[in-house]
Amino acid sequence: MPVSSLPAGAGASPLATNSDAPASTVADATQSTPTVPVTELDLALLKEMQGQRQSAAMEQAKALAVAPQPYTIGSGDVLQIVVWDHPEIAAAMGSSQIQQSVRPGDPTSGFVVGQDGNLTFPFAGTVHVSGLRIEQIQKHLSTQLARFFVNPQVTVRVASYRAQEIYVEGEVHNPGVFAVNDIPMSLYEAIARAGGFSDAADQSDLQLVRGGVSQRLNLTQILANGLSPSRLYMQPGDHLRVVARDENDVYVMGEVMKPSSAIPRRTGRITLADALSQAGGVNPSTSDAAEMFVIRGTLNGTPQVFHLDGRSPVAMLVAKEFDLEPKDVVYVDGNGLVRFSRVLSLLLPAMSVGLTAGVVAK
Repeated sequence: MPVSSLPAGAGASPLATNSDAPASTVADATQSTPTVPVTELDLALLKEMQGQRQSAAMEQAKALAVAPQPYTIGSGDVLQIVVWDHPEIAAAMGSSQIQQSVRPGDPTSGFVVGQDGNLTFPFAGTVHVSGLRIEQIQKHLSTQLARFFVNPQVTVRVASYRAQEIYVEGEVHNPGVFAVNDIPMSLYEAIARAGGFSDAADQSDLQLVRGGVSQRLNLTQILANGLSPSRLYMQPGDHLRVVARDENDVYVMGEVMKPSSAIPRRTGRITLADALSQAGGVNPSTSDAAEMFVIRGTLNGTPQVFHLDGRSPVAMLVAKEFDLEPKDVVYVDGNGLVRFSRVLSLLLPAMSVGLTAGVVAK
């Protein structure tokens, strides 16, 4: 990335040039802080950064777009098992497979897989079914029953899916726990089951925890790259959190009309122009349009500083296309007259006190 020194007249800026470093490459806030490269914002840099962002989003989406696995039975699942032409087996179980539960908290009627993963069935005995698919359980039961019946015809179906779940929380209308069934659940379906995004949701920041590893998904970027989120399938135990937009705000400081934090759009995107607009724009009386800075990465130990000369005719085009990241700091420096006025305002009280003390001494 191209780097340059701060323009002349910015010596009193908080990003003043470090006297011990090459003036053309680095800037320094104070003597106690490390030197930080200052990168000039232009259209070529924007194109390069956008390409990197798109490539990263595509690679992440492809890594998560794995083929869904068939549903396997687990502890807590409820099975309905029928042995055709042998009603005595159902009669031996009473009416538990016929009558529905009368209380909402009761499991659906059928054979419940125990916590040890075992299932007990007449004549077949205790069968370990955890981790097996329906057709495997059906074949195993048929083999066991063949010792007592001639060519038994067995049908097995899941009456209630309770073993595998996913979790959705954050800025959705109905956060909660949702059961995984034999139909693969996509990322879109998981959000739809939770009632969809709320107005405060940042659609570019979905936090997915899978297997103890946390990943952030940019749904807006995935769609922009032409990849459908319906190809991203949830896996049992996944934890999906939709981050709020106000958690990803940026700070606008310096010579603007309303220094404050700026909130991204619902798509999660916020540009330099958006941030300045939410702050009421630059102050025409006190700002130096040539000294606009974006400070990034102050918390991860590798800060970056971007500089934009607002006097350029293409400056607003660059500002409109330059995407800010969460917790970026936008700083607009003051002009030379304002800096002189502020220094003078600090000196005048001291001078007045000195003159008063001299008069008293006389």
